[in-house]
Amino acid sequence: MSQRIDAVSRTRLNPRRSALAIGAAALALWGASALAQDAQEVKIGFAAPLTGGQAHYGADFRSGVQLAIEDVNATNPVIGGKPVKFVLDAADDQADPRQGTTVAQKLVDDGVVAVLGHFNSGTSIPAAPIYARAGIPELATATAPAFTRQNLPTTFRLVTSDSQQGSVLGAYVVKDLKLRKIAIVDDRTAYGQGVAEEFAKAAKAAGATIVTQEFTNDKAVDFRSILTHIKSSDADAIFYGGADTQAAPMLKQMRSLAMKATLIGPDMIHSDELLKIAGASAEGALASSGGSPLEQMPGGKSYVERYKKRFNKDVELYSPYAYDGAMAVFAAMKKADSTDPKQYLSALKATNAKGVTTNELAYDQYGDLKYGGVTVYKVVNGKWVPLQTVGTR
Repeated sequence: MSQRIDAVSRTRLNPRRSALAIGAAALALWGASALAQDAQEVKIGFAAPLTGGQAHYGADFRSGVQLAIEDVNATNPVIGGKPVKFVLDAADDQADPRQGTTVAQKLVDDGVVAVLGHFNSGTSIPAAPIYARAGIPELATATAPAFTRQNLPTTFRLVTSDSQQGSVLGAYVVKDLKLRKIAIVDDRTAYGQGVAEEFAKAAKAAGATIVTQEFTNDKAVDFRSILTHIKSSDADAIFYGGADTQAAPMLKQMRSLAMKATLIGPDMIHSDELLKIAGASAEGALASSGGSPLEQMPGGKSYVERYKKRFNKDVELYSPYAYDGAMAVFAAMKKADSTDPKQYLSALKATNAKGVTTNELAYDQYGDLKYGGVTVYKVVNGKWVPLQTVGTR
């Protein structure tokens, strides 16, 4: 109140100067308001598990999208003749298919123009028709082949599929590592079951014998009964189709039962989280992962540095792919000069660009990566060490 009285007093003492000052202040306020009004907010949807056992994956995925949004916003983008500001509309699908469809409908209702997500195949597959009906592109880390085989024009895969991972890993462990008697365990999710089937198919084609096939669930923590049965089969390797949340305790229980079999798994066991939980029990474990090792990616080094500076943590696994997917969406919007999915979808399908993860980011007729590639890793002295990379550009 006293500040207002002082301002009024100064106005009476010097009306001309005061009028000029007030006019300048009003103009500045008007300018700021106009700029704020001119920058149209455009919502980018995101969905992944942000709570529960897979939350670390979801957080890493989200950080990649967030970094892309911040990078694009820093260029003061103008689309359709108007300045735009991209904002993230993030939702936790809890890695649950039912919650996934609920989240999908919420994002559609929120008016998002693209969705980065979902993370799991089990949530991505049922959510896909919801986005398709709204004409909204869904760029997911789902690896189950079925995700992009629903005959929907809006599905895109950010990483290699289970068929790619399974075929490379299955052939490699049999032909190169000479593992011949293999037990299969999966967590009954769309992801776990799908990748286990693809691995088994490739391993058998390479000459392996599948000695037993077991299943558990993605909430289990005790695998002793399954492992005891596998031990009696004299398997020299166990393929686990599932996430690190279960693979880590499985490794510890394998060692407590004096099992020497090698644990093999897909990309979701290729994590630092597994190394932390399993400790020395992880030594010798094998995993496949899409693309090249991070340090060998075309933009890997600079991405790691920027990610660390922005989030004060290391890249987990999926964020570079999320970043590339988000940047592909923004480039398609720019090319189409529109943020309307109906206008930019065809440009997204025609993407052909250099990204962090690859020199040639492009999609095939299904929305799969044309040049995904797969790397096989092994835990050596407590670290994931790349053994072989196939099919990258």
